This record gives sequence, structure tokens and C-alpha cells, in this order.
Amino acid sequence: MMGAFSLLHGLIVLGFAFVVCWPVARILRRLGFSGWWALLWIIPVVNLIALWVFAYGRWPRESPSA
Repeated sequence: MMGAFSLLHGLIVLGFAFVVCWPVARILRRLGFSGWWALLWIIPVVNLIALWVFAYGRWPRESPSA
């Protein structure tokens, strides 16, 4: 049987979150979004919804068409 989560499990999860969120935050900041949006990428279903929102939403750095 599996026991409770240990400190090692917590460190692995934090490491994974850092490895995923850091580059996503850098990309989002270059695109003109807040880097805090990167936290959505570690939530399983919300990350897919965020992907669609970014794909079809208005981008801050997009120049307005004349």
C-alpha cells in the first residue's frame, strides 16, 4: 500500500511546476500577457481552456487593423 506523500513527492511536484511554468511565463510576458497566467498550465483541464482562450482571444501586442 502507498502511504502518505513524503517531502520528496512534494519537491518533485514543485520542480515539475517550476519546469513547466517558468518558460510559459516568459513566453506570455513576451506576448504582452501577465506571467501569472502560467499557473493555469499546471491545472489539468483549465490549461486546455486557457490554450483556446489565448488562441482565439485578442492579443495585447497585436496591432489594430486599419
